[in-house]
This record gives sequence, structure tokens and C-alpha cells, in this order.
Amino acid sequence: MMGQATYKDAGVDLAVYQESMKRLPKLMHRTFSSRVMKLDGGFAGLCQLDFSSELFKRNYVEPVLVTCTDGVGTKLRVARLNDVHSTVGIDLVAMCVNDAICCGAEPLVFNDYVAMSHDDPVLLEQIVQGISDGCVDADCALNAGETAIMPDLYSHGDYDLAGFCVGVVEKKELIDGSKIAPGDVAIGVASTGLHSNGFSLVRRVVFDMEGLGVDDYVEELETTVGKALMTPTQIYVRAIRKVLTQYRGAGVVRGISHITGGGLRENMERILPSNVRVELRRDSWPAAPIFGWLQRLGDIADDEMERVFNMGVGMVLMVPADEADAVQQVLSDGGLENWQIGQAAKGPRAVEWAS
Repeated sequence: MMGQATYKDAGVDLAVYQESMKRLPKLMHRTFSSRVMKLDGGFAGLCQLDFSSELFKRNYVEPVLVTCTDGVGTKLRVARLNDVHSTVGIDLVAMCVNDAICCGAEPLVFNDYVAMSHDDPVLLEQIVQGISDGCVDADCALNAGETAIMPDLYSHGDYDLAGFCVGVVEKKELIDGSKIAPGDVAIGVASTGLHSNGFSLVRRVVFDMEGLGVDDYVEELETTVGKALMTPTQIYVRAIRKVLTQYRGAGVVRGISHITGGGLRENMERILPSNVRVELRRDSWPAAPIFGWLQRLGDIADDEMERVFNMGVGMVLMVPADEADAVQQVLSDGGLENWQIGQAAKGPRAVEWAS
């Protein structure tokens, strides 16, 4: 006769789970703004849409909530190979808040979902440390989340992440690309490398085809394979919010694209009016070394590289030509390298490379 069944025998140790949960509040509290209403131990996170302080009150007239969700993809496999888990949380936040800022939204709150094969307080703390760091960088509060332990669904040591962001923008300041016009300039803002897209192809080329390890040093990248691949996604929120604040109500920023899977052409085309096309100049920004290295390693065609990766440009702002230099200066002052990479013209919606 079998003994009594327990949750622990099934792979979930509630005592260890409680230890994991005890490590998280401090990582959440450091991200809180005055909007957040603390409810430790509650069933949800609370956020006031407006500040109670007269000094910081927003006085919204027609506030629009902007919601985004994303994950990190198979970059998590590289994190496991490196045994470095403190940066993928930054990627998770970045993939969501960078989408929110494309609408002109101020990110308010971020929620995470961490699914693990087994309880591991140290691993969970590392992951959430990165999420907390990303939220601090984005001025966004980590005010709720969920940790799920599923031993039969994930192999031992595997985990997955999902993130959810809620932002707000005044309706009259919403950015949707509809005002992009012929003559507008495309300002490309530098990425920090691969960000969080294309890692199934990256892993196939680097680890399967070439047999490299995460500790192998790459001369042209001046770092190891693991460190090059694990560079976290750039969070653009603060610098772009400075641009939007400086030009509030002027409609200077007419469109913003987050360059993720699909590359420059697909992601820029998403925001263009039906009667506007954009012509990009390939030689208008410096080649990011990691893309050239990866392309040569896997003998990847140009069009495949440009479809899968950001190629060194993580965000694109569409602005009037006579404001481009000033907008570029604000971005530079915010620590973001940027270039004028193309221009809008009249024609059917398309993003094309200049011949």
C-alpha cells in the first residue's frame, strides 16, 4: 500500500516556495512611485492613475491606458548556459515598456510571470533582481506578479518569463503614426546588440553549427560569446519621454517604432499611413560588430539578417525634418547614440532600402 501523497513528493515544496516569496518584496518596493498603493500579501497590485500630490498631479482630461505584454524567448537558454540570470529580467521589462513608449505612454506598472521547474529561491531572486532593475530604469513600478512551479511541464532547471506593462497617455498626445508625412526624417536610435530577438537562429549558428561555448573569447567582439549574447535590451523610456515632454502638444514626434522581430522594414511599416513610404540608407549608421560576426559565422543572407535582427537600430522616431537635429540632441543628452537613417516620401505604404 502506498503512503500518503504530498505536494512535496509531486515536486512542489511549499516551505521553499515561501522562502522564495520572502525575497521579492524588497525588489518590488524599490520600484514603487507615489502612484503605488502598497498591498503586500494582497491578491492584486494597486496603482492610482493620478498623483495625490498637487506638485506632481497630472490632471488628465482624457487618459488612455496602454497595455503591452511580451517575453524573452529562447535567450533564456543562453542564460542557462551562462548560468547568469540577473539580466534577462531587464530584457523582459524592456520588451514591454519599449512597446508602450511607442504610443507616447508613460509606463505605470509592470507585472511579471515566472514559471519554473522547481522551487529555487536563489534563482528566482536573480531573475526578479533583473526585473526590478529594468523597472527602476523605466520609472515603472513592479507591483504584482506570479511565480508558478510546474515540475512536469518544464525540465529541471528550465524556466520561462512573461511580462505585462500598463501605461497611460493623454488622448490628444497619443502617437499612432497617422501624422507621419512626406519629408519627415527617420531617426534611428542605437541598440545594445541582439536585444531579445532571433535567438533560435543565434543558438543554431553559434552553438550547433560552430560548436562555440559561452566562455570562448571572440577577438572582434572583445568579449566572450556568453557576454556578447547576454547584453540586455536597451530601455529607451527615459530619453524618449524627455523628447515627448520637451515637445508636449507640438506633435513633433509623429511615429515611434520598436525594432524587434521583423527588423526595421516590418516594424516601421506598421506605423505608416497608407500613402507614405520610407526610404532607408544602409550606410547611415555604423555596423554593430555582433551582427557582422554572426552573419559570417552562419553564412546568413542579407535579407534574412534584416528580417530577423534589429541590425544596430533598436528604435526609430519619425519627426519633421526641421526638428530632427534638436530631437537628436535630446536623445544624445539622454545617453542614446542616434542617426538620421532615412526619409519619408509620398507613395504606397512601404519601407525600402535606398539603391
